[in-house]
Amino acid sequence: MSTALDQIINDLAAEQAALARVLDVLSAGDWDVPTHAPGWSVRDQVSHLAYFDEAAARAITDPEAFSAEVREFLVAGPDAEARYLARGRGMAPAGVLDWWRAASGALIAAAHTLDPDARVPWFGPAMGAASFITARLMETWSHGLDVVDVAGADRPDTDRLRHVVFLGVRTRAYSYAARGMAQPAAPVRVELTSPSGERWVLGDAGAADVIRGTATDFCRVVTQRRHVADTGLEVQGAAAEEWMAIAQAFAGPPGQGRRPGEFVEEKSA
Repeated sequence: MSTALDQIINDLAAEQAALARVLDVLSAGDWDVPTHAPGWSVRDQVSHLAYFDEAAARAITDPEAFSAEVREFLVAGPDAEARYLARGRGMAPAGVLDWWRAASGALIAAAHTLDPDARVPWFGPAMGAASFITARLMETWSHGLDVVDVAGADRPDTDRLRHVVFLGVRTRAYSYAARGMAQPAAPVRVELTSPSGERWVLGDAGAADVIRGTATDFCRVVTQRRHVADTGLEVQGAAAEEWMAIAQAFAGPPGQGRRPGEFVEEKSA
């Protein structure tokens, strides 16, 4: 019998396949093209995914050993990131692709062993199984977007974005906590149109603060791949405006995000 977790795992595999189709057609030179993440090339984006997909598979299959790795990672600080980026930078493009393919496949295999009620250790608090796999899907989509944005490749969005929308809404409080800010008491309703044309509504039906637009735009903002000013989102109310200015669906310290005007051509298209 298929479970909700099975569906998320299948959607993660589909998102990986969509990215693989992009990576498969990149030229050797494309791998060193700078992305909109300062200091990161296409190969760095893929190396990041490969490293953390490997880590996620270990977190599932050997949580005790993984927890020890996390302690070492946190002690290393910025050097930990430098190490996995150096690993990718020392490979030919085909090697980076093979690394990511093996890591992403190992994650899917490990995910299929998960008990839906399990909690999985990670670099922050442990996560429920469904949230853990959803977060990996969000990472695959968002770092894949960094590649697509500069590589001239096509990777149409799909209704798999519902998982990213869910995380984006669920992490509103985290966006404030990461910055040491107090979240306003005012609820915010999110009304979105999915890539297939479905209407997705999340939040308090009576909320005065509302965010309206496409799921594509909302997901780009909450993963900090677009400044809200470069999207078509309609943001109504002070609480909604503040949230969209700091939204962060991923774990870790506050991200730099994108500057307004980086994608102004996209908004006007």
